[in-house]
Amino acid sequence: MANINLKEITLIVGVVTACYWNSLFCGFVFDDVSAILDNKDLHPSTPLKTLFQNDFWGTPMSEERSHKSYRPLTVLTFRLNYLLSELKPMSYHLLNMIFHAVVSVIFLKVCKLFLDNKSSVIASLLFAVHPIHTEAVTGVVGRAELLSSIFFLAAFLSYTRSKGPDNSIIWTPIALTVFLVAVATLCKEQGITVVGICCVYEVFIAQGYTLPLLCTTAGQFLRGKGSIPFSMLQTLVKLIVLMFSTLLLVVIRVQVIQSQLPVFTRFDNPAAVSPTPTRQLTFNYLLPVNAWLLLNPSELCCDWTMGTIPLIESLLDIRNLATFTFFCFLGMLGVFSIRYSGDSSKTVLMALCLMALPFIPASNLFFPVGFVVAERVLYVPSMGFCILVAHGWQKISTKSLRQNKL
Repeated sequence: MANINLKEITLIVGVVTACYWNSLFCGFVFDDVSAILDNKDLHPSTPLKTLFQNDFWGTPMSEERSHKSYRPLTVLTFRLNYLLSELKPMSYHLLNMIFHAVVSVIFLKVCKLFLDNKSSVIASLLFAVHPIHTEAVTGVVGRAELLSSIFFLAAFLSYTRSKGPDNSIIWTPIALTVFLVAVATLCKEQGITVVGICCVYEVFIAQGYTLPLLCTTAGQFLRGKGSIPFSMLQTLVKLIVLMFSTLLLVVIRVQVIQSQLPVFTRFDNPAAVSPTPTRQLTFNYLLPVNAWLLLNPSELCCDWTMGTIPLIESLLDIRNLATFTFFCFLGMLGVFSIRYSGDSSKTVLMALCLMALPFIPASNLFFPVGFVVAERVLYVPSMGFCILVAHGWQKISTKSLRQNKL
């Protein structure tokens, strides 16, 4: 694993500071009011155990009006800010900026697993300054994304150390990964999705398997013409342990929210209460909308509620072409990344996983969430986007260099 040097760290921290220095002079806006100003869990008079009984907004998890956002470790950092400066916003924004710088530096270390040094720095710098992060960094409630991302990336880096000599299993990094996943999830729910990224990394990167190889091996085993290689059995054991630990975390999480999903209104998410096929067409269209925000963040919005994105009520709506094009492009990249074993396909695969898996909890595809679009939830998916851009730049620059030599 490539190390990062002081020069790279200084560059990234300097860029983050230059971009977000003006945020130190901002106040509390929008959801900050509920999470900070109106949240009694920040006050020293409130017992610490209450933080683990209430949701992100200070509402008891047992109440029906609770949003079921269980992020006690994030609230704990708000409480630390309150102890230092009560409700003066500068310290809250300063800590957010520091956390974003930390995430950017750790992300550089992740990039060096799949890109060369120069491309890794480009990916990290792009992540540090990407406009889509404005809400997550300058909005105090965006700290849930920042804090969760620190442990998210740390869990992944820990898992990459679980492969020993001769493909042996090193259990200490796996145990640390499970612990870091739990911590990330206590900062924000999407932290648990790093487990899926670890599984993909293990199968297609660490072991170097491709989809044709896996299909051939499985087919021979099912027909009784061969046995599963020992290396695959070891991989299977690691994945089973990781998935079992994740399942345990999910069960605990379900118990915490009292086995109830939050109730949202038409104002929060109009498509969630719309009939079929309007609901499905609109939710699927939101995927290319979010992808476009990463590619062209020129029209950002602080509040994507109500009619900011009109519902798609017909199959003849022209916007369905955007959905179709998005899934075709994503499918082509996916097939390329799991069918071939080259370094390029591995980089593309990990970039796609970072874009897709952390976004699933906020996608509305499996359960409704309390917003139509929220730019802050693109914080982790933007990492995959930045890797893709840097990888493309690396390919183009290498090709241009070869042509110049000719």
